Amino acid sequence: MAKRIKDTDYLAISARIKAMETGLLSRERMEQVLEARTDEEAVKILQDCGYPELDAKDPEAMDAALSAAREATLADMAGGAPDPRYIDIFKLKYDYHNIKAILKAQAMNTSPDRMLMDMGRISAAELTEAVQSGRTENLPQGLAAAAAEAKEVLDTTRDPQLSDIVLDRWCYQEMADAAEETGSAFLAGYVKIQIDSSNLRSLVRTLRMGKSVDFLKSVLLEGGSIDVSEVLSIGAAGGSGMSEVYGPTALQAAAEAGGEALRGGPLTEFEKLCDDAVSGYLAGAQFVPFGEAPLVGYLAARETEYTNIRILLMGRGAGLSADVIRSRLRTGYV
Repeated sequence: MAKRIKDTDYLAISARIKAMETGLLSRERMEQVLEARTDEEAVKILQDCGYPELDAKDPEAMDAALSAAREATLADMAGGAPDPRYIDIFKLKYDYHNIKAILKAQAMNTSPDRMLMDMGRISAAELTEAVQSGRTENLPQGLAAAAAEAKEVLDTTRDPQLSDIVLDRWCYQEMADAAEETGSAFLAGYVKIQIDSSNLRSLVRTLRMGKSVDFLKSVLLEGGSIDVSEVLSIGAAGGSGMSEVYGPTALQAAAEAGGEALRGGPLTEFEKLCDDAVSGYLAGAQFVPFGEAPLVGYLAARETEYTNIRILLMGRGAGLSADVIRSRLRTGYV
């Protein structure tokens, strides 16, 4: 029988994370990047935070540099995490992203290499070989089943969107299963708020596109705090009842922005507030002295940070005003 991992097993890594949190990109530092007189000055501020030189004029190189930073963070945390599943839950989404890329490239008889992200549990090369050859027996069981089902759907329907829906469902199910296996209430809550956020996005997008309730049903994910039947009822009513269902939840502000989007408003604020609801949940980890919560919170905070850096630099490169860029920044951890 495997040794049961206790909160106190995280004492060392929790203490280290508390120290590392001071290096996160705070709101003050983001303001400094926003107000920097030149792009070179903005990049220098990020370098002082430990990032390499980033150039918004070369988005591909910038994304590669941020991916390398993400991979280094996961590898660093993996060395001190008593339970590797807390690291894997941040890696598995890249496995599913890569399967999407591989299947689409295979259908178009092209190479998936430019679309792959080598940050999953399985190397991009190994995953490509397994999916393309159909020899998936050495992959994690859920991932192998997901690849087989998604390929069958794509081969049958020739619709990559339907194939992606299959993979998204498997991805979140695997996250939920991992959370249950660890016994972590904090991790389970993190998965639930992500599912709720995803379902709210699907609801608003479906209504904005004028698609049917049947389509909405096909894209909704099970396992959130808000039952799928309630989301479908809102969809069938054309958005009516959204405030009542989401009002008592962390997604209240996002739902209000979603209502505005359904009346013709932009989706930008809605998307941001969906992400902010997840960040709001994670912020509670800062008040936990030790255990898995600080680890999960820190890794998620880094993910938000990478997103914000891209928004900052790409916004500056596009000549957007500081106010516009500021309105798009996700709420950080510090």
